[in-house]
Amino acid sequence: MTLFQNPYSMVVVLALALGGAAGAAPRRVVVASGDCKDAELSSQTKALYDTLVARPGENVLTAADFAERLFPQPSGSFEDIQRQLEAAQGQFYEARYAKAAQALDEVLRQVARLPVGEAHWKLYVDTQLLQALNQRAMGHVKESDDAFRNVLRLDARYTLDPDYYTPSTCQAFDKLRRELTKGKKVRLSVKSTLPASEVFLDGRSVGQTPLTLEVPAGTYELTVKKGEAVSFPRQLPVQGEETPVLVDLAYEGAISANPFPCLASSAEGEQSLSHAIRLGGTLGVEEVIVVRLERASSGPKWLAATVLNVEGGQKLREGGFKTQGLEAPAESLAALVDFVTTGKAQPSVVVAQDDTQAPWEKPSTSGAAFTPTSELAAKSGAVRPLRVASYVTLGAGVAGLAGVGVLRLAIQQDSQALKDGHHLNAKGNIDASDAEGRAILGRMADKVRVHNALLIGSGAALATGAVMFFLSPAQPPPVTVGVVAGPDGAAASLSGTF
Repeated sequence: MTLFQNPYSMVVVLALALGGAAGAAPRRVVVASGDCKDAELSSQTKALYDTLVARPGENVLTAADFAERLFPQPSGSFEDIQRQLEAAQGQFYEARYAKAAQALDEVLRQVARLPVGEAHWKLYVDTQLLQALNQRAMGHVKESDDAFRNVLRLDARYTLDPDYYTPSTCQAFDKLRRELTKGKKVRLSVKSTLPASEVFLDGRSVGQTPLTLEVPAGTYELTVKKGEAVSFPRQLPVQGEETPVLVDLAYEGAISANPFPCLASSAEGEQSLSHAIRLGGTLGVEEVIVVRLERASSGPKWLAATVLNVEGGQKLREGGFKTQGLEAPAESLAALVDFVTTGKAQPSVVVAQDDTQAPWEKPSTSGAAFTPTSELAAKSGAVRPLRVASYVTLGAGVAGLAGVGVLRLAIQQDSQALKDGHHLNAKGNIDASDAEGRAILGRMADKVRVHNALLIGSGAALATGAVMFFLSPAQPPPVTVGVVAGPDGAAASLSGTF
C-alpha cells in the first residue's frame, strides 16, 4: 500500500541492522493499536504477549529489543551523562588521555540517545570540545580537528573562551572556522509527510520542513519531530552535490515503545494495518500481531488480535473475546493466543470472517455476533446498479448541455466579429476576396455542426437516464440538474444523494 509519493530522485532510507533468529516458529512481534497512553490497552496487550512467549518454541521480539531497535534510550538520565562527562574531564586533567578518550566515546554514544533539543546540543558541544583537546594532547591533530568541525559545521559563529583555552587552540579553532566557511557545501533538503515538522541535526534545531540547508559533507544525527510525533533517530550521510531526505513522520511518529510497543491508530483502520505491516518490515519479523481493545457505548469490551503476514502484506487471521474489568481472563487469553498462532478455532474466541462484520468493529444491538455484509447492503440501499447507471447517463447529458452552452456563446462571438469587422456586404454576404471573413465563417460552420450533434446527444442521454432512473428499484433519492449559460461562459451541475 503506497502511503505517499516520493518527490525526489533519491530518498535516504532508514537502515536498521536487524539480525534473524533461528527457529521453527515464525518470528513475531506483538504491538498494541489504539490510544498508546491507555494503560488498560498496554496492560492487556502485555498479558497476551506474556501468554504467547510462555508457549514452547515461540520466537517473539521482546519489548526491550523493540525499543532498542527503534528508539534507543540512554543508560541513565541527563544528569548521569553530565557526570560521566565530568569524570572524563577529570581524567583529562590528570593526563590519563587514553581513559578519557574511551569515556568520551561512551558519553557521545549516550548523548545521541537523549531527546533532541537545546540541552542535547549543549552537552554534545561540550563533549566534542573536550574530545578535541584530549586528542590534541595525544598528538592526534586530525582527530582533534574533526571534533572541532563537528561543532562548527552547525554553528559557524561558535567561539572559544580564551580564559579556558590556550591561544594556539583558539587560533586552530578559528582557522578551521575559516576553512569551513569557504569550503564546499552540500545542499541538504529535508521533507516530512507531516508539514512544518521541526528538523534536528546532532540534537540542534535547524528549522522546519520543507527545509533546505547548505552544510559541510559528513555524517549527522537526524531527527524530525512534530508535537509528540518523533521520527526514528538515524545517522545521515550528507555527501555529493545534494542529499534529499523524505521522512515519513506520519508512520514513524505513530509508533511508541513505552510502556509497551504501540501503534497509535485513528479511525482509518486500514492505514493502521498498513503501518503495522511496514513496522514488521522495519523490524525484520515475519508476522505482526496487532492487539486492540474496543469499547462499546455500553456492555463488555472486546480484546481483538489481528495476525498480519509481513512479506505478503496480508491479514492472516483475526479473533477476539469479550472482557470485563482491568484484566482479561487467563483462559480466554490462552485460547486467543492458540488461535492466532495455529489458526485453530476455539470455543471462547469469536473469529472474524471475510464476509462478516466483526463485533468489535461494529457492535451488534441484536445480540448476534455478526451481521452478513449482504444484509447490511440491502438495509442501506447501497447496491442499485441501474440507479448508478442512470446517474452516469444523466451526468453525460448534463455535460453535453454544458458543451452546447459553451458552443452557443462561441458562435455568437464569431457572428459579432463578422459584424464588427465589416466583413458583411450590403446583401449580408461575404466577398470572395475577404479571406479573414471566410475563415471566421468556416469556424462558425464547424461549431454549429458540433453544437447540433451535442444537442441531440445530450437530449437522448437525459431521456435515457430519466427512464433508467425511474425504473431502478428503491425510492429514488432527490436529484437536481442545473445548466447555466451566460455571456461569461456556461456551467452545469448534478447534485443529490448517491
